[in-house]
Amino acid sequence: MIAQLKALRTSPFWALLRLGAAIISLAPLDSAFAQTIDTSVPHAILIDADTGSVLFEKDADAPVTPASTVKTMTAEVVFHELTEGRIKLDDQFLISENAWRTGGAPARASSMFAALNSHVRVEDLIRGLVIDSGNDAAIALAEGVAGSEGAFATLMMKRGRELGLTRSVFTNSWGKDDPEQKVTPREMTLLAAHVIQTYPDFYKYFGEKEFLWNKIKQSNRNPLLTMDIGADGLKTGNIDASGYGLIGSAVQNGQRLILALYGAASAKERADEARKLFLWGFRSFDSKMIFAAGEVIGAAKVYGGASSDVPLVAEREVKILLPRNGADRFTGRIVYEGPLMAPVEAGQQVARLKISRGSTQVLDLPLKTAASVEVGSLPRRAMDAGLEYAGDLFRKYVGSKFEKKFVSSQ
Repeated sequence: MIAQLKALRTSPFWALLRLGAAIISLAPLDSAFAQTIDTSVPHAILIDADTGSVLFEKDADAPVTPASTVKTMTAEVVFHELTEGRIKLDDQFLISENAWRTGGAPARASSMFAALNSHVRVEDLIRGLVIDSGNDAAIALAEGVAGSEGAFATLMMKRGRELGLTRSVFTNSWGKDDPEQKVTPREMTLLAAHVIQTYPDFYKYFGEKEFLWNKIKQSNRNPLLTMDIGADGLKTGNIDASGYGLIGSAVQNGQRLILALYGAASAKERADEARKLFLWGFRSFDSKMIFAAGEVIGAAKVYGGASSDVPLVAEREVKILLPRNGADRFTGRIVYEGPLMAPVEAGQQVARLKISRGSTQVLDLPLKTAASVEVGSLPRRAMDAGLEYAGDLFRKYVGSKFEKKFVSSQ
């Protein structure tokens, strides 16, 4: 199977179709596996953290109400501020009347029970946020970092877009029911993977089993932590508008899986379905490397350059997870806006490698240029201009049909 992949680089399919977004095709891999498990919850996705491979998904791009799982985004913003040195763990933030009355004991919702007008260390507020799921902690952190809840929501949106969360909308730090606050399960797994990888010293808070504050001890609300599946963190959520949701992560034998599920009818269903999906994921797949880090995967067309194309590489190993005792059919493609305009610098991120299993995209990785391409000679640029004009005519009259036929034939 891997040999077939590598042989593709000399295959006729390893050719450029300049159809607005240029596509390079990766021929099918011999590997008739369908998702052999299902879940009663309406929205779910399970990914492998190391490879980014999608193992299972069910309506994972639908916008859903996050409830308290949004506190994972709140935590990311706080962790980022800590990493940038703008706040410190020992800084103390005020528990304002807004934080106390809206998110504290008077609200009769999840709370760390911080006292009105008290000052609480950022580290303790983080524990109140991710262990107790304290709304008062979330509001106090938002006000302490940004001055107001609204300003913090703006920070959440900014950070979300920086992290590639293009469809999620954040309007408050604690999961208040707001029809505009929506996330997708897929993007929440990406957020979780980022938090785990980027902030290992802070991620540990998500796995703490209990937290005592104001003489009140509360257990972590994540049911996965009490199971024997290797779970070590992230968040649950539940309000009337959302049903029961969860973002969770677990590690077995060095493999980390991340799950997001939303819309469970009860806490029990949420826990049972999460456990089932994790165990299935750990037992059903093997990891296979298809390209080494830095190995040339394909090429992108260059317009007006000394060279007509530039090689593309991935920064890390490209792996996929193959189902045990299965015969999956994978297809891959390199997608970019092309042709690239010379000059092209080495190390530019210009394309993405997308690998699919049937109709499910299992891998989406950035590709960078492996070399630089200088501006070509005048005759070379003139020739490219003529080819580009012919290409425009081709795309105008037959391009879209040809692209559809090519992709569907894989």
